[in-house]
Amino acid sequence: MKINRRLKSSGQLLVVLGIVVVLLFIGWWWLYSNKQTMAKEGRAFGKEAVQRIAVQHDLNFFASHLSPEARLQFPPSAQQDLMGRIEKLGTAVGPVDVQGDIVFQSQFFDPRGTFHARINYPAKGAEINVSISHPVGRWQIDDVAFAPEAER
Repeated sequence: MKINRRLKSSGQLLVVLGIVVVLLFIGWWWLYSNKQTMAKEGRAFGKEAVQRIAVQHDLNFFASHLSPEARLQFPPSAQQDLMGRIEKLGTAVGPVDVQGDIVFQSQFFDPRGTFHARINYPAKGAEINVSISHPVGRWQIDDVAFAPEAER
């Protein structure tokens, strides 16, 4: 009888350990999959942000995607000023090559990205840097730096 009880309890222990291992694997897989999805979405958002701001001059996109801290840095007058400086350069000539990637501040959480592009306009070129993050719910723009070159 005692041997039978020991075998039963050790078998139950193995089942519980097996379930725990499976749950841990599922949790790790979900976190890894979510990280890959967030990185892909972040790269797409970063490229879209550069395109919509520097090429399409989309003030509504810029204003609606600013983070709370960036809203302080870019009040409506500063947003219009930035778009006015970009619009003065005209329409971009040629394709825009956006470089950058997403990094996670912790292993799976707090994604941030910095994207850089050199844009050719008819009179001169310019460089733009866009910093983005995804704290809760959606991607947002944290900072934009736009620097036109000297006349050609």
